[in-house]
Amino acid sequence: MDSLVTAAARALAAGDPLGALQRVALRDDPPALALRGIAMAQLGDLTRAKTLLRSAERAFGAREPVSRARCVIAEAEIALASRDLNWPAKALESAQATLEAHGDYVNAMHARYLEVRRQLLIGRLEETGRMLAGLDTARLPPALRAVHELAVAGIALRRLQTAIARAALARAGLAAHQAGIAALVAEVESASLALSTPAARLTLRGEARLVMLEEVEALFASQVLVVDACRRVVRDAHGVVSLARRPVLFVLARTLAEAWPADVPRDVLVARAFRAKRADESHRARLRVEVGRLRNLLTPMAGVSATRHGFVLAPHNGTEVALLERPVEEDHAGVLALLADGESWSSSALALALGASQRSVQRALDGLAQAGKAQSFGLGRARRWTASSLTGFATTLLLPVPLPGE
Repeated sequence: MDSLVTAAARALAAGDPLGALQRVALRDDPPALALRGIAMAQLGDLTRAKTLLRSAERAFGAREPVSRARCVIAEAEIALASRDLNWPAKALESAQATLEAHGDYVNAMHARYLEVRRQLLIGRLEETGRMLAGLDTARLPPALRAVHELAVAGIALRRLQTAIARAALARAGLAAHQAGIAALVAEVESASLALSTPAARLTLRGEARLVMLEEVEALFASQVLVVDACRRVVRDAHGVVSLARRPVLFVLARTLAEAWPADVPRDVLVARAFRAKRADESHRARLRVEVGRLRNLLTPMAGVSATRHGFVLAPHNGTEVALLERPVEEDHAGVLALLADGESWSSSALALALGASQRSVQRALDGLAQAGKAQSFGLGRARRWTASSLTGFATTLLLPVPLPGE
């Protein structure tokens, strides 16, 4: 490479896209096209960036496999930034193998971490953990060490392992400052907010308060029976019962937990569970059936005892009952949690990350748009959705990934 291309590449590595463009903006040779594409991606013009990178990939031709592979990796990074999570994984694997075969260890590892971040985004924690376990961080440059630690922290946060997450974020911050890349430093600071902002609302003995992730972790490790409205499960220190596919039973469990240690009148339970304005004998008969089903599911943890006026939760170990809810009640909270990262998402990527149908996600997005909580730009397959973060609240507990014990 000539001196201008080398200087542009160094500017990009340092997070200075404007400095890079000053050197190669008027050139159309393959290396300059590739560097211009990466610079435009760093500046946020992802459409132009993809066009430039594909032009560079074609121009390099089959005789320059390493350069072509680097272009493929740059395109994959743009796909990740634009939340296009259906990129061709085989193409990325092939590019990584090409770089490893030609001794380009740093860019090969960069390709590996792109796949790690993709797996983390769609909630595949076990797969992400296995990929991280086999990586040697000692040879990584500071920027990739920061990315590695961010991935470690991301897994720990979703598993509610706050001590591990805090240590990983500290290492990520140190590596990001060593790299001197402002965007990377900002990403670490943004991830750290999950540990310093309220993550949920806890109701215990009729009193509600906001709690941090560390407090949620301690709550799950205690003997308290927790009705977790974030995940729609009932849990204690020994097990988890999912009610995610049993909406009526979940409403009953939530209502009983909210009132504990008091009982809940039958008419209130009928109104909450069946949305009936007046309870007749058929509603009361159905209530007895549904309470029986809930009692059977909760047998390892608690009973549901009948009282003179209604029903009450009765933990077997005699401990307390707590209700854990989202810090703010929102419709379509899972969609909002993903949009809150500030990136632009396609409806197909949201569906993949949530494990839901694309049509269901589209209906949720339309509802959020009507409420002014989400906005879209582009048309057809290029349509993307964004939303502002839930100000002042962490969104970790809203993400559709398993928590410990599930």
